[in-house]
Amino acid sequence: MISVIYHNPACGTSRNTLAMLRASGEEPHVIEYLKTPPTLEKLRELLTAMAIPPRELLRRKDTPYDDLGLGDPALTDEQLIDAMLAHPILINRPIVVTERGTRLCRPSETVLGLLPNPVTAFTKEDGEFIRFEEAAS
Repeated sequence: MISVIYHNPACGTSRNTLAMLRASGEEPHVIEYLKTPPTLEKLRELLTAMAIPPRELLRRKDTPYDDLGLGDPALTDEQLIDAMLAHPILINRPIVVTERGTRLCRPSETVLGLLPNPVTAFTKEDGEFIRFEEAAS
């Protein structure tokens, strides 16, 4: 299976995640989701695979979240999904899909748990150094 990343190249977390994928020997299929937004079916599929409700996938920073009143707890999951489809910038990123699962990779090092051969050390764009030791099975 080829891994997939729903990516925003303007996002440092997304860039770091993509770099970690590549440093781990993966060459993922990159979907710039602002240019090619997911369909309703795909968005539902991703939410199901991540086992999270739509509200947990909403991005607030630098989006129309507040203007649209998306903090209202009375909004249904379908209304939140509709907002994400109408305004893809509301979809938090990056989302990574591998044979080991699907996750919202915030922080970026979350991706390492999805990889068969993750790097054990990585320096992020901001200079932060991370170590990864997979939990013993």
